[in-house]
Amino acid sequence: MHIDQLREYCIQKKGVTEHFPFDDVTLVFKVMGKMFALIGLNKWEQGEPKINLKCDPDKAVLLRNTYESVKPGFHMNKKHWNTVLLNNDVNDDLAFELIDHSYNLVVKGLTKKLQKELNTLA
Repeated sequence: MHIDQLREYCIQKKGVTEHFPFDDVTLVFKVMGKMFALIGLNKWEQGEPKINLKCDPDKAVLLRNTYESVKPGFHMNKKHWNTVLLNNDVNDDLAFELIDHSYNLVVKGLTKKLQKELNTLA
């Protein structure tokens, strides 16, 4: 997977914005102001494409036990976030599925007001 594919997939989702809130190499995708994906651009340049994604805690454990490329979230709450190394045993389809899972978890956790606002977006 290329960084452009990943960025395009994330940004096309409803209510998503992209930011650099921490530094100039950590690209963060938010839905209605809440993070669902983080990408270290410097790692991509070094040939280590990875992404941090929110995950249901039970599913996170299952994924970590199933895929060598799914690790506890680097610099994140290890119970709720995974770091996914791409282009190894995690193929593009699974990566997109995990992005969707992260996005949906965050949307589910939004206030009713923000969920309603999200639903009214084009």
